[in-house]
Amino acid sequence: MQVVYERCCGLDVHKRTVVACVLLSQADGTVEREVRTFRTMTADLLALADWLSALEVGQVAMESTGVYWRPVYTLLEEGRSIVLVNPQHLKRVPGHKTDVKDAEWLADLLCHGLLQASFIPPQPVRAVRALTRYRKTLVQERAQAVLRVQKVLESANVKLASVATDVLGKSGRAMLPALVGGEQDPEALAALAALARGGLRAKLPDLRLALEGRVRPVHLVQLRLLLEHSTFLESALAELQQEIERLLVPFADAVALAQTIPGVAQTAAIAPRGQESAQGTNRAGASASAGISRRGTAGCAPSWARSPGRSPLPRTTISRLSFTASPVDEASRKRSWRWRTVC
Repeated sequence: MQVVYERCCGLDVHKRTVVACVLLSQADGTVEREVRTFRTMTADLLALADWLSALEVGQVAMESTGVYWRPVYTLLEEGRSIVLVNPQHLKRVPGHKTDVKDAEWLADLLCHGLLQASFIPPQPVRAVRALTRYRKTLVQERAQAVLRVQKVLESANVKLASVATDVLGKSGRAMLPALVGGEQDPEALAALAALARGGLRAKLPDLRLALEGRVRPVHLVQLRLLLEHSTFLESALAELQQEIERLLVPFADAVALAQTIPGVAQTAAIAPRGQESAQGTNRAGASASAGISRRGTAGCAPSWARSPGRSPLPRTTISRLSFTASPVDEASRKRSWRWRTVC
């Protein structure tokens, strides 16, 4: 079989160790093999990088094993071409499985150009990805905190959610601290309803009735902790948004271009995609990160391999759905969905 890369390395990455197998193709057709095991501490990974440099190895392949591949990739990517392989695309070496065999199998496949690389964006884009994904987690946690507040209020028979759309909106933030303070006097609760703002002031009679409940000490403890947690999440989200906007300065043109698509605001425009994908020069990477490509990304299965019943299109995907009559059987008036992707 034709040798594509004469000097290449396969890495079998684990939590504590990395097994490296280097294949050096000689002029007479023979292949020299060197195998070493390194720990995953920074000093050991730097020693791995020096070893590869000494052997003049410029092509490296490894599997996307959990999150353990990330530090290895970060320390080795400078000056080398790293092929990150989705484990689902890689057939295992036959026979007894060992770390050395896995590393040698990766190196052998890379040597003959038989590995399909996953899309990995450059470091500045990866930094934006990390923060946007963390922001998504914080938004979900804040939504859960709001639901918990509503659950505690319902258990205390405080029907604030039946009157106010957002129990932690401006009006709720103004009234809940008094409830946490243990205020139970009906007249005081009636005065508390006067703190309502906006359209909620039109519901003052219902609001006064909604604030009357049976708040027990356990409810006060829960509400106090939940309000403090919600305040922390909002502060963290504000700080995170400032840092995201600072990192987006070099990509201002790409973000503005993405927002020209109807229905795409800033949050969707900066959804995890590479800079090249946002600019349209890497459509495979863009469609893979959007979840509508036949090619998977690192640690993510392709859209056709996902579980049945799950929509292959995430909410942040730059796609449009059109509902049209199926031309196959006009008599039965069947209908079908079709999507179009904007790259």
